Amino acid sequence: MEETSPTTPPTEVREPLISVRDVRATYKTNDGQLPAVRGVSFDLHAGEVLTLVGESASGKSTIALAILGLLPSNATVTGDISYRGQSVAAMTPQELRHMRGTEIGMIFQDGRAALTPTMRIGEQIAEAFREHKGMEMEASLEAAVEVLGRVFPDPRRVADAYTFQISGGMAQRVMIAMATAMKPSVIIADEPTANLDPAVRHEMLTAIEELRDAGTGILAITHDFGVVARLADRVGVMYAGVLVETADVRTTFKTPKHPYTFGLLSSIPTLAPPRGKLVAMRGNPPDLMTLQDECAFLPRCSKAIGACRTDPEPSLTPVLDSSEGHTVRCYNPMAVPFRD
Repeated sequence: MEETSPTTPPTEVREPLISVRDVRATYKTNDGQLPAVRGVSFDLHAGEVLTLVGESASGKSTIALAILGLLPSNATVTGDISYRGQSVAAMTPQELRHMRGTEIGMIFQDGRAALTPTMRIGEQIAEAFREHKGMEMEASLEAAVEVLGRVFPDPRRVADAYTFQISGGMAQRVMIAMATAMKPSVIIADEPTANLDPAVRHEMLTAIEELRDAGTGILAITHDFGVVARLADRVGVMYAGVLVETADVRTTFKTPKHPYTFGLLSSIPTLAPPRGKLVAMRGNPPDLMTLQDECAFLPRCSKAIGACRTDPEPSLTPVLDSSEGHTVRCYNPMAVPFRD
């Protein structure tokens, strides 16, 4: 066995901020059990952006809420979610409140719906400072104005406003201010650019980039590959409650292996020649309550082979001769690159 030279620096092992292992989430409904997440695993490290992308009802938001312990009472979660090595399921109510308030911030998809309409914006942010920092009323309000000043040129006016007095774009910026008020280690951004005009969208993405550059770990949930291309370091593609492909962002756009990923990318409009009709993906996402013991993408797949119809759903396995961390859940992955 070869000895390591005393002058050789030890290999740095990066511990994840968030570790998700074989997480399954099932909702109890009047019609039966709905398996929204069916065994998802990933890590999120400091200073990186991991994006979860996929169609609606693929399980992305359920994962985000499970990390924070915010799923409704009719949800059952198994597997393990840990923050800095501590299991979220084992946390006391006080520890959960501390984690949500100071360690992990969340930018919700609909800023207006996430804000309390009967309280001024400043009061809502000030409440967090009183709860988690023990500040007095006046000091907490000043701290709220300071936080709003990171995203608004006139923070006092916004602090004095009610939700109905601000636009949707302003509400999203308030969400950023609230999520970052305690300077958390992790930000979960659930469709942060949904329904925003291009200017506000650019502001939102710039703010998230600045958080990443400051060392914050970002879990971004989206169906917008434009957001993925700009923000992501790593990409997880979700379909029917499972990860069907994981890779770094360059590999995802250049050599996707799962037919679903390939289909999503093929449906994106482009200005580059040759231009023509968009390639629509046939079919619709499956009914999660009637899933069979086979690949959930089978009814929509143009590359299905015999094993897809006779064998159980494939597992997520490494892609040979590809980048580190590139995995795919497919018996017959794509053989040609999406882009040369």
